[in-house]
Amino acid sequence: MSKAIDCAYAIEGQGPALFLIHGIGARKTGWTKIVEQLKDQFTCISYDLRGHGGSPLPEGRFGLDDLVDDLEALRAKLGIETAHFAGHSLGGMIGPAYARRHPERVLSLGLLSTAAFRTEDDSSKVKAVVTAMREKGIPQVLDTLTARWFTDDFAAARPDVIEWRKKQVVDTDGDVFLNVFDIYAETEMSPWLHEVSAPTLVLTGELDGGCNPRLNKQIAEALPNSELIILDGLKHAILIEASERVGRPMKAFLQQHA
Repeated sequence: MSKAIDCAYAIEGQGPALFLIHGIGARKTGWTKIVEQLKDQFTCISYDLRGHGGSPLPEGRFGLDDLVDDLEALRAKLGIETAHFAGHSLGGMIGPAYARRHPERVLSLGLLSTAAFRTEDDSSKVKAVVTAMREKGIPQVLDTLTARWFTDDFAAARPDVIEWRKKQVVDTDGDVFLNVFDIYAETEMSPWLHEVSAPTLVLTGELDGGCNPRLNKQIAEALPNSELIILDGLKHAILIEASERVGRPMKAFLQQHA
C-alpha cells in the first residue's frame, strides 16, 4: 500500500462542496466548462490524480484503493465534512469506491462515462488496448483512443481540442498512464455497487464504445438510488465535447440533493 499523495487541486465557487475526479491521462482542467456552470451554487474542487498534471509522481505501482486514499487525504486537508462527488471514466470508479469506504462523507455521486458489468468480451477489448500500448507505445495508439473519445464531427471541427487532449496523454508519465489504464480495465464494480446508497446520477454517451448504455443501464439498476441519462450522439469525451449537455443534468441533480 503506497501512502496518500498530496494532489494538486483548484477550488472555485460557493455553496456545498463538489469533488470532481478526472479520468485516465486527463487533468483537473477537463472540468473547467462544467465548473463554469456549477460554481454559482457549488464549491467545485477539481484535482489532478497522482502522477497527472501538477500532482507528484507515485513510487511504484498503485491501485484503486490508493486513488481513494488520495481523495480522502484531500478532503481531510480541506476540512470538508461532507460533499458531492462526480467522476468521469476512471473517476467514475474512484467516486463509488470512495463512497463505499466513506459513506458518511458522501451527499451524492455522479458516474459519468464509466463501466461495470463488463462481459468477457468487453473486458478483453479494453485489455487489448492496454496491451497494444505496452507493445507499440502510447503515442502510436493515441489516434485509436481519440477516435473512441470524440465524435467524427467534433474531431473535424476542433482539431485543436483533439491535439490538446493528446498532449495531456503524452505529457503523462508512461508508467503512470499504463497503471491507471490497468486499474480502469481491471476494476469491476458489479460485486459491490449495490452497497453504495448515496443518490447517484449515471450518465453516458449513446455511442461510447467502452462505457456504453448497456453497461450503464446495469449500473443504474444495481444502485439503490439512481437516475440514468443517456446523451444521444456522443462518445466518451462528454465533458469536453458537450459540457453544456452534461452540466445541465448535473446541476439539476445536485440541486435536488443539495
